[in-house]
Amino acid sequence: MTGLGVVSPVGQSVCELFANLLNARSAVRPVVDSVCPGARSLVAAQVDFNASAHWPAHQAAQYDRATQFALVAVRQAIVDASLELTEEESYRAGAYWGTGLGGATSIEESYRQLYAGNGRVRPTAVVLGMNNAAAGHISIANGLRGPVLNVSTACSSSAASIGEAYRAIKAGYADVIVAGGSEALVTNGNLRAWDAMQALAHADSADPARSCRPFAADRTGIVLGEGAGALVLESHERATRRGARIYAELVGYGNAADAAGISKPDASGQARAMRAALGEAALSPDSIGYLNAHGTATPVGDVVETNAIKQAFGAHARELPVSSTKALHGHLMGATGAVELLAAITAMERRVIPPTAHLTLPDPACDLDYVPNQPREAMLDAVMSNSFGFGGMNAVLVARRYRP
Repeated sequence: MTGLGVVSPVGQSVCELFANLLNARSAVRPVVDSVCPGARSLVAAQVDFNASAHWPAHQAAQYDRATQFALVAVRQAIVDASLELTEEESYRAGAYWGTGLGGATSIEESYRQLYAGNGRVRPTAVVLGMNNAAAGHISIANGLRGPVLNVSTACSSSAASIGEAYRAIKAGYADVIVAGGSEALVTNGNLRAWDAMQALAHADSADPARSCRPFAADRTGIVLGEGAGALVLESHERATRRGARIYAELVGYGNAADAAGISKPDASGQARAMRAALGEAALSPDSIGYLNAHGTATPVGDVVETNAIKQAFGAHARELPVSSTKALHGHLMGATGAVELLAAITAMERRVIPPTAHLTLPDPACDLDYVPNQPREAMLDAVMSNSFGFGGMNAVLVARRYRP
């Protein structure tokens, strides 16, 4: 991994993101009426994003909000990697991108115009809302003419896109791939739909910023967020030949299905994904020094993940530091795996683990070391990031400290 980029509710650069994670600065806020009228008890984590800082108005209008996030995060990662491609090299440079619902903001606006507005839909509605719009624009904007793939596996979308990009490079299909994911689901319709499932946390009466509490006994559900995370993946030969800075090596990817329920997680499927990632990395469980958990703060999900970690790691589970950064940035859905992998890689690079914020009342059923409330210094040689999606679609990534 030679380049990193991020647009998130808690930071629009990797440095800002990680500083806010370490200092437990939450981006969770009450949802305003302009987003979801009358939903005073709902909270979300939104990005303070100004599209006009990046494009003139006529160009910004060609991109859904999720695509805007993607393009900015990817540009950061490419600049960070000092990636310059000749035309010949561009044919072996690709884009693998993850998203749950694609251009959700544009789709919702189209239906609003159709059913509650003037009955007309924008001529660009299809290309704004299609699921693969971000992947297409990433390849166009950056001249990536090699393999391109859109991955949509709910909450594991960006983790799976990164894993599949890693395998494509290992197999020799490409030399460099920009991978990650983006999502922008903080809309009236999406908030109402998730709330109808009784999956959303409602505003904490004392402090709305503390509404998302992974692994806590008083957790009440997820908080929707939005954003994008991007990584430049290169073959070792290419990266070393050009003298690139290498943040870490991606060494393992596990993908396993629960084959159980469409929305209820299963510990055995999650554990199989973790074991598969460890197996591909050729690492023992006790090699992992930190695990960035999926940790959504749902009553069922956090217990299931706790049990899955115990199954996958055995005795080492009790010694393994685990944290969920969703307490601060919310659940970024299709972007969450990429952003959380960035957090785990940065933790390894800077030798400090971000905490699980707001964990003041531990759940006895969640009895691992969740690094509560305060960051922890640690020398890390390998880290893991979990991402588990509806449909029982589990993707796990393992990265290792790079040593020339």
